[in-house]
Amino acid sequence: MKPLHALSLLSMALLLGACGGDGEPTQSHGPDPKLPEPQRSLLPSMKIAQPAAWEDQKPTVPEGFSVTAIATGLKIPRQSLVLPNGDILVAEGRGGSAAKLKPKDVIASQIKAKGNTQVKGGNRLTLLRDADGDGTYEVQTVFAENLNAPYGLAFANGKLYVANQDALVRFDYKEGQTQADGPPTKVTDLPAEINHHWTKALTASTDGRYLYVGIGSNSNITERGLEVEIDRAMVWQVDAETGAHRPYATGLRNPTALAIQPQTGQLWAVVNERDELGPDLVPDYLTSVREGEFYGWPYSYWGQNVDERVRPQNPAKVAAAIKPDYSLGSHVAALGVSFSLPAMGERFADGVFVGEHGSWNRPNPVGYKVIFVPFSNGKPAGEPIDFATGFRGEDGKTRGRPVGVTVDPRGALIIADDLANTVWRVTRNR
Repeated sequence: MKPLHALSLLSMALLLGACGGDGEPTQSHGPDPKLPEPQRSLLPSMKIAQPAAWEDQKPTVPEGFSVTAIATGLKIPRQSLVLPNGDILVAEGRGGSAAKLKPKDVIASQIKAKGNTQVKGGNRLTLLRDADGDGTYEVQTVFAENLNAPYGLAFANGKLYVANQDALVRFDYKEGQTQADGPPTKVTDLPAEINHHWTKALTASTDGRYLYVGIGSNSNITERGLEVEIDRAMVWQVDAETGAHRPYATGLRNPTALAIQPQTGQLWAVVNERDELGPDLVPDYLTSVREGEFYGWPYSYWGQNVDERVRPQNPAKVAAAIKPDYSLGSHVAALGVSFSLPAMGERFADGVFVGEHGSWNRPNPVGYKVIFVPFSNGKPAGEPIDFATGFRGEDGKTRGRPVGVTVDPRGALIIADDLANTVWRVTRNR
């Protein structure tokens, strides 16, 4: 692409991003969101997340809670894991290698990059330890390095599992160790060619027999062809011992975080949906992941709403598509999910925390916060509650972008912030 042409397109994109007005974003949450008609344009509306330092500021949390930065200077923290002894592991890295297909892809990538950290990904796991329980994590050390864009983390039956962008691996673990005893063992390869969506989400079944891996699509809506989508846009079930795997649920465009519901053992996910149908389509969502079910991508969204851009269409697949459980709103970019525990207090005892990385493709930004979705009788119930906000300020500056969220059984929420390269800990005031 000629530099002048690229510059013209960038200017056009920024102009489109400024044409949305300053009104409140139109979003619909819950099990039955109101879906507007699709909108198509040369380029989607774009709004750059303008990074700024936190300095003496912090995220805003509910009354009765406090927030502390327990680790800084990290190298793109994505997801975290609380180990049985209370130590915290943080996966750091940046992956992906997808080539840009069209001029708009180049423009979008340039705009998104302006809202991300410029730090090089660590390709490592960092361990944090608060030995005396005073809330200060005085140990910050590298547990394992030379990984390949690690993202998902899980612990089961004395083993630590890590989902790199190209393979699921495991470490033997002894309680209290601060460094891995050598390189990991490969459990199974994961799809890594092109890697348009590179993150590999991970969780373990209650008994540790199975691992569940979320694998995103290789495109927005199959613009690279269906052949490159084999084994993608789905959740795999992997035998933890042998590495044997199979599709567990399909049609999930980009399942970015997975969690097991403690009371039921049910698998849940947050999923990033497709782009370029307008600022209020398609809702990212929280859903139970049911074995053998199909969730629509690429042929339809939110159940059986056909995406007319996809060719060839597949009416039989559309007819089989089921609705997700709960709309989080369009383009919030949910990247973290964790079930709460009673230790988080009565108001936040039953439900899930969701980390929303924030939009780039709508004129009025959404996301950039951590929300709490209350549950009742094992299902989402009611409007989402803002839990940690202020990552994007009223001045339009973006000081942080939440990714993974993890509930510490001792009564704290761990938030990975991959813009400020910080891990935050939100605790109840006793």
